[in-house]
Amino acid sequence: MVMRSVIVGCGSYLPARIVTNDELARTVDTSDEWITQRTGIRSRHIAAEGEKTSDLALKAAQAALAHGGVAVDEVDLIVLATATPDQTFPATAAKVQAALGMTRGAAFDVQAVCSGFIYALSVADNFIKAGQARTVLVIGAETFSRILDWTDRTTCVLFGDGAGAVVLRAEEGQGTSEDRGILSTHLHSDGRHHDLLYVDGGPSSTQTVGHVRMAGQEVFKHAVVNLAEVVGEALAANGLTPGDLDWLVPHQANRRIIESTGRKLKLDPSRVVMTVDHHGNTSAASIPLALCEAVTDGRIQRGELVLLEAMGGGFTWGAALVRF
Repeated sequence: MVMRSVIVGCGSYLPARIVTNDELARTVDTSDEWITQRTGIRSRHIAAEGEKTSDLALKAAQAALAHGGVAVDEVDLIVLATATPDQTFPATAAKVQAALGMTRGAAFDVQAVCSGFIYALSVADNFIKAGQARTVLVIGAETFSRILDWTDRTTCVLFGDGAGAVVLRAEEGQGTSEDRGILSTHLHSDGRHHDLLYVDGGPSSTQTVGHVRMAGQEVFKHAVVNLAEVVGEALAANGLTPGDLDWLVPHQANRRIIESTGRKLKLDPSRVVMTVDHHGNTSAASIPLALCEAVTDGRIQRGELVLLEAMGGGFTWGAALVRF
């Protein structure tokens, strides 16, 4: 017998305000055609004034707990992935913990930018495997609109705000790829590529928040290679092939990257969950947002094999193979 981390609930939250490409084109030199052709993005959600990352995270967490029928006092741990915390400290996870009324266990943030949810899922999975937690709330939440340079058309058109969450619960499995739950997670980073995607501020450098800076074409090249490799790694680790997959739920950064990964796996496009058109890139929130959308609308069913993958600043990248 082995201990598996089974997804028993998922939830999401998107701010009310929707900003279309046409609206952006009124304030920056761009167009709906330019953005759509290069990224696949048509609109994104932007947090309201005063609406913080913890607010988004709380609503996604509450939805996930409700969906899974899990009470707050059953949760042992909260792992929250974000690159846009409410404050330098305390952790945004601790604010969510308090807002949920959770007075036991632990709560902390992880930061791996767009790969953050995969990292958080891996941390949570290992806590469950080690027997240190039985029920874990894993959240990806971002207010990326707060760190955008709204005069830079190469970055401000790409990102949006949102939050997604899953509840993991320890269940015994047989140790085979037929088990429900997380089968394996695979994490990587390469800090040599810092200057290709970063924020030009921080407490110990500029004492300011800073803005996102990105060399888009270079990031694209690395993403295509790194994601293909980590997808292969995840499948090989479980003795599986692309033909065994039911769904690909990728990080929602760019339609062309997503389609490229799907083609490499020889997956029918209908088996690739794509939300980038109406969410934009929500960084650590993008995978749980996409997963929750596909679960809620009935596409992803219990027992199906789902591959999650992402790449972000750092560079960081990773994958998780999950039998839902």
